[in-house]
Amino acid sequence: MDVEKEEFIAGATAAAGTAGATVAGVTGAAAAGTAGAAAITSGLAAVGGIVGGGMATGLVITAAAPIAIGTGVFFAAKAIKKAIRGY
Repeated sequence: MDVEKEEFIAGATAAAGTAGATVAGVTGAAAAGTAGAAAITSGLAAVGGIVGGGMATGLVITAAAPIAIGTGVFFAAKAIKKAIRGY
């Protein structure tokens, strides 16, 4: 059970770190002046428009994507590890 708990913590930490890096990248670009408010707003609106929403939907998708990817990678790694060990 300790191994499963450690794997869960590692996966959760990786997902949180990825999400934090995404937010830091967007805010860092905005703070550095390389991406203005109009660019960020239109980018989020474009992402949200893919599913028929607006900027708020784009923000939710942009924030959720790294978490979903991190979760997928975690479970894929767990399945590979289980296949290698044979149990």
